[in-house]
Amino acid sequence: MVKFTILAGGYTSYIASYMFNSETNNLTYLNQYITGGNPSWIISHPTNKSILYATNENVPAGALQSFTVGPEGALTLVDTAYSGGSGPPYCGGLSTGQVAIVNYGSGTARVIPTTTDPLHFSINDSTIVTFPVPTTGTQGVSEPHMAYQYGEELLIPDKGNDKIWRLGQNGSPGNFSVHGQIAQPIGSGPRHIQIYENQLYTIHELASTLTLQDFPAYPNFSTPLISNVSTVPYYQPAGSSFAAAEVLIPLPTAEFPTPYIYTSNRNIGVQDPRGDTIAIFEKVDNRLVLRNQVYTGLDQIRGMMHGQQAGEGGDAYIVAAGFAGTAGVKVYKRTEGGANLEEVAVNTELPTRTSFVWLKQ
Repeated sequence: MVKFTILAGGYTSYIASYMFNSETNNLTYLNQYITGGNPSWIISHPTNKSILYATNENVPAGALQSFTVGPEGALTLVDTAYSGGSGPPYCGGLSTGQVAIVNYGSGTARVIPTTTDPLHFSINDSTIVTFPVPTTGTQGVSEPHMAYQYGEELLIPDKGNDKIWRLGQNGSPGNFSVHGQIAQPIGSGPRHIQIYENQLYTIHELASTLTLQDFPAYPNFSTPLISNVSTVPYYQPAGSSFAAAEVLIPLPTAEFPTPYIYTSNRNIGVQDPRGDTIAIFEKVDNRLVLRNQVYTGLDQIRGMMHGQQAGEGGDAYIVAAGFAGTAGVKVYKRTEGGANLEEVAVNTELPTRTSFVWLKQ
């Protein structure tokens, strides 16, 4: 029997904790821990699971917070730092001990060093990166949505600029600047990315597409798209409006040898009574092939996370929730080698959640 703690952020003033029992398929709400406003994105320290980082997606001034994680996900707030802008939807710990945060509402990003431990921030040593106002596309403003470390670079998808910015550190920690870009289709709105075997997978919010391209060696401007597919289910209710949100690629294991790609669809218009879907793709001969559209009963899946981050036993599961509605939090088991999903647990005590972290109890 394996029990997991699942931490869940959201547009509230707390982070919730759940316990998932994989033997009984029970998802139990445990507690909630007070945070700053709107901890919409949470993420573990890359090497220390007893440390958690969270955004405060507030306007006009966002924040980054650090917490210690105790038994059953009990959180203790340690430090808070200004995010460098407005409405930060994402943060991520770097291998260097720094923490990156992007500000969707102000078109800025910041990499904040930590001090002698990963829990305390050193904001005086951090510069704010401001992205340019786009001259093409539909948004008219820069809208950075993620920070992804790849090697020594920091990659930031910008929905408004239709680019993935390439940032590098200039000398001391916290001092980053743009040194390149990877162009994306105009009007597509790149939101989140994953890189697997040196290939770039991008989920595009405005186009609701998943694209594949070889990762361009620095300082190349870009590489051609190898594959570009829609994430939207075939049946679309009248009045529906889709905005793809998340992309996950769990690493292959003995039980799940194929690196399937999982993307979340958000219908922000008239809802299908079956809810939004998680679309599952496979790369076959450098083409993205749809394997399944799994209806979830959820309303606007903004965030989901695979349990592989918890270690052994977690690779069989994915947790998801809606940004809207009352369907709560759901756990899915990967079936057919990962090509399909089966709902195995649900908890509706909290109607919505937006991001997740898995921990093994």
